[in-house]
Amino acid sequence: MSTSFQCPHCPRNFSTRNAYSQHVNRCINTVYLSTEESSEDISDIVSSVNEMSLDDEDFKENSQVFYQYESDQDYAGDISFGEISHSSNIPEEYENFDEILPANYFVHYHPIKNCIKNLLSNPDILKNLMFRYENSKIEDEKSYGEQNSGNWWKRAERSISNHANILSIILYSDATTTDTLGKSSLHPIYVSLGNIPTWRRNKEDAKQLLGYLPILSAKNEKEKKSSEFKELARETFHNSIKFLLDSLFQGDDVDFNIDDKNIWFFPRISTIICDWPEACTFSLTYKSANSNYPCHFCLVQREDLIDIRKEVILRNHVNMKEYFDSNTSKLAGLEQVNNYFWSIPNLNIYAATVPDRMHHLDLGLFKYQIEFTMELLKKKKSLNKVNERIADIPRHSQLKVFKKWIQLSRLTASEYRDMMKIMVFVVDDLQIEDLSEVYVKWNEMYLLSRSEKFKESDLENFQKAINDWGDLFIKLFQNISNSHLKFPKLHSWIYHIVDTIREYGAINGYTTETYESLHKTYVKIPYRLSNKKEVEKQIMENIRRRAIVSRNRVGKTKIPMAFVYTAKLFDFDLSESMIEQNKKDLNLDKKMIKGFEKFIDCLKVYLNILNIISAEGCRIKIYSSVTLKNGAILRTKNDFHHRPWFSNIAVNMNEEELSEYLSDKGICYAQVYINY
Repeated sequence: MSTSFQCPHCPRNFSTRNAYSQHVNRCINTVYLSTEESSEDISDIVSSVNEMSLDDEDFKENSQVFYQYESDQDYAGDISFGEISHSSNIPEEYENFDEILPANYFVHYHPIKNCIKNLLSNPDILKNLMFRYENSKIEDEKSYGEQNSGNWWKRAERSISNHANILSIILYSDATTTDTLGKSSLHPIYVSLGNIPTWRRNKEDAKQLLGYLPILSAKNEKEKKSSEFKELARETFHNSIKFLLDSLFQGDDVDFNIDDKNIWFFPRISTIICDWPEACTFSLTYKSANSNYPCHFCLVQREDLIDIRKEVILRNHVNMKEYFDSNTSKLAGLEQVNNYFWSIPNLNIYAATVPDRMHHLDLGLFKYQIEFTMELLKKKKSLNKVNERIADIPRHSQLKVFKKWIQLSRLTASEYRDMMKIMVFVVDDLQIEDLSEVYVKWNEMYLLSRSEKFKESDLENFQKAINDWGDLFIKLFQNISNSHLKFPKLHSWIYHIVDTIREYGAINGYTTETYESLHKTYVKIPYRLSNKKEVEKQIMENIRRRAIVSRNRVGKTKIPMAFVYTAKLFDFDLSESMIEQNKKDLNLDKKMIKGFEKFIDCLKVYLNILNIISAEGCRIKIYSSVTLKNGAILRTKNDFHHRPWFSNIAVNMNEEELSEYLSDKGICYAQVYINY
C-alpha cells in the first residue's frame, strides 16, 4: 500500500518523505493573495510571511494568483504568477478559462533601490550628477537640453521641499527574441536616472537591469485573441510593475548615501522609453491603429489623424479616470483596467511614454516613405533606374553600400540612416514632382531632431520643418497607402514631439538607440550560456556573478592607444630633400602628392604647438591607414579594392579656436591625404 504525503500549504501530493520535505521548505515562502488583496502593498505582505502561522487560514486560502519571493542580500529574487484553483471569488468570465495559465509565471528582478544604489556608487556617474532644475538660456531665449532644463522637472521640484532633490526615474521596456528563430522571447525592463547627463547616460553602465516581466502564453491562437486573455495579460503587466516599483514609492521620499553623505530625494518617474505598442500597454490605451482613438497622447479620432492642423484634447490621469470610474473607457479608447501609474505623483503616463525617434522615424515613418516610394516608382516604371543608381554608389567610409535593391524587412535602424544619406540623389530627376524634395525635407527635419539643445526659436523652426515634410509626405503618398496615412506615429510625431522636448529636454535623452544594445548583454548572450531551462533564473544569476566580479576586479585599467597604424608606405629621415624625393614616386596619387607638398608646413605648425625647437634626427613613417581611439579608420590609399580611398573627416573645434577657422557651427570638414 503506497503512502502519500500532502503539503499543508498547497494541493500537491508526494510519494516520498524526502520529496515532501524539500517541497515544504520551498513552499513555506509562498504567499497566497486573494483577488481582493491584489491591490494591497505586495511588499508588505511578502515581508510578513515569517510572522504568519502555517495553520493560519489566510495562508491556505485558494486564489487566482500567487506570488513567490526568494530573498537575496544584493539582488533579491522573484515572484511567480500562476492559477492555482478556482474559488468563489473568481469572476464569471474566467470560469471557462482554466487552461490560460497552465504554468507558473515569474518576475525575476533586482530591487529597484539596489539598482539605484549601483548607479550612484559609480564614481564616474557621481561626478556628473544633476540635482536641481536649470533654467538654461541661449541668447536670452529659454533652451531645452538635459532633462533638468524641461518643464516637467521644474514642476516636480516645486512640489517638494526646497531642501530635497528630484530623483528622476527613467524606465525602458521592450520584449525581444532570445534565439535566431524567434521561438523564445524575454521581456526585460531597465532603469536609469534622468539626473545623469545624456552623454553619460547613453553608456551601458548608466543603466541597470530591473527585471524580466512575465510573458503569458495561451494554448492556441483563439485563446490568445480572446478579450479575457488580453485583460489578464494587461493586469499581470501592471501588477508586475507595481511590485517592482512599490518599494520606491511606499514613502514619499527616500535617502541615498552619496560620498558618505545622506542626500534627501523624492523619487519621480519622468519618462518611459518604449515602442508604440509598449507605450499603449503602459498607458492602457487601445493598441490597434484602427481604434476610434488610437493616440495614447490625446483624444484625436482616427479619421483626423492625417489632419496636421487640428486642435486636440490631451489625455491626463484626471480625464481618463473619469472615463474609467463611469465605466465608459471605450469612449476614449481606454482599457477598463485600473492604471497603476495614476497613483504616482508628478506623472502623466500619457505624456511620459515619449515618442522614440528610432521606432518613430528610422524604423517607422522613413520605412513607410521608402515603401511608398517603391510603389510610386513601380507605377512610373522607374524602379530599375533606381536600382542601377544604388549599385553605382562608390564605397565610402561608414556608409553601407547597397549593391542590389534593398530588402526592407531585413534592414536595421543604422542601415535606414545610411539610406537617408543617399536617397535624395537616388530619386533625383525621375520626373516625379516633389519626390526628391520630400527626402530633402526629411533630412532637414531629421538633422534638427538630433540637436543637443533647442531654443524656443529652434523649436519653432523644428515644428515648421516637421510640417513642411508632413505636407509633402501626405501629398505624395496618401493615395498609395491602404490606410490613407492614418498612422498614429505620423500624428504623434507632428503633434507631440515639440511639446515633449519642452517637458523632458532634447530627444537625444530619450531615444532607444542606446538601449537596444542592452538586449545583447542582458538577454541574448546570457541566454546562449544557459541550458534553456528556467532561463530567467539562470540569466539573473549570471548577471549577479558578473556584477560581483566587476566590483571586485583588481588591477590597472589598460589605457587604449590613441592611434593604431597599419600598412606602412614610407619610412625616411626628416629632411626636405627626402620629401622631394618621395614626391616623385610614380605610384603616388595626385592627392598624396598634394599631401607631401603641404607636409613640411603642417609639421612646422605642429612642432610649434608642442614648443619643439628642432626635429633633427627624427624619422617620418607614413601609413595607408590608421585606426583612431573611437574605432574609426582613416585611409589614404591609391588602390583599395581597385578604387582610391582618401577619408573625409569632420573636426569639432575648441571654442577658443573657433574664430581662427571657417566652420559650420563649430565643425570643420576636410579630406585626409597622408597618415603619419
